[in-house]
Amino acid sequence: MSNLFGLIGEKLKHSFSPAIHSIIFNELNIEGYYDLFEVKSQDLKMAIYGLKAIGARGVNVTIPYKVNIMEYLDDLSHEAKKIGAVNTICFKENKTIGYNTDYFGFGIMLDKYDIDIKNKEAVILGTGGASKAVLQYLLDKGIRDIIFVSRNIRKSKERLKNYKVISYDDFKKISDKDMIINCTPSGMYPKVENCPVSRDDISKFQAAVDLIYNPVETLFLKHAKDQGIKSVNGLYMLVGQAVKAQELWNDIEISSEVIEKIYEEIKKLR
Repeated sequence: MSNLFGLIGEKLKHSFSPAIHSIIFNELNIEGYYDLFEVKSQDLKMAIYGLKAIGARGVNVTIPYKVNIMEYLDDLSHEAKKIGAVNTICFKENKTIGYNTDYFGFGIMLDKYDIDIKNKEAVILGTGGASKAVLQYLLDKGIRDIIFVSRNIRKSKERLKNYKVISYDDFKKISDKDMIINCTPSGMYPKVENCPVSRDDISKFQAAVDLIYNPVETLFLKHAKDQGIKSVNGLYMLVGQAVKAQELWNDIEISSEVIEKIYEEIKKLR
């Protein structure tokens, strides 16, 4: 079982991850098997112990466990500590080490679509684990101003003391900004009719980024596209974070050309 990899989450039926990692295995001649592990929150600790016991090499972590899983790991990488969330775990030398490859994936996605960050103003929808990697990347690349929008103001303000956190009602009152980034699951398959904000709200921005990749075009992105606003879905980020995870699990480097090839292969599956 030493070539076992996988994904831990709550509901994983529609995940693209097995397809992406299968393509990576084939492209790089890696012998491996990638499985889905749907885990209840009360079983999270035992799931990590169980995977470690059967000799798994590594797993990804998705909604809603990117923060909670940290307490069950032996160590954290520098970026995971800084971000405060984990989406990749390596099982090495009888230890569990947490990383955050969402940071890398988000960065190469913005680069691919020429979305400039420096001295810009961004609004982030949602304050969960995914938003943490987005926040850190924006800060590291010189963003000028960040506003969070949350449905739970009190809890979010406690976690994000140094940032402006507003309600969805107050969001409707803000003036034009450079980019809006959806870090919520609103609009994700199968609830594709949902959208975290209105069409008019989206019109205030120059670019709209959705971390959701299934469907490829959420209602959020459709509203942006229909108004001539640059719209970017989360598929390239998903590929980027998966590639970085494979680099960590297998101690290898994967070129940007290979990332592009993997991305094109994944697009064909849609």
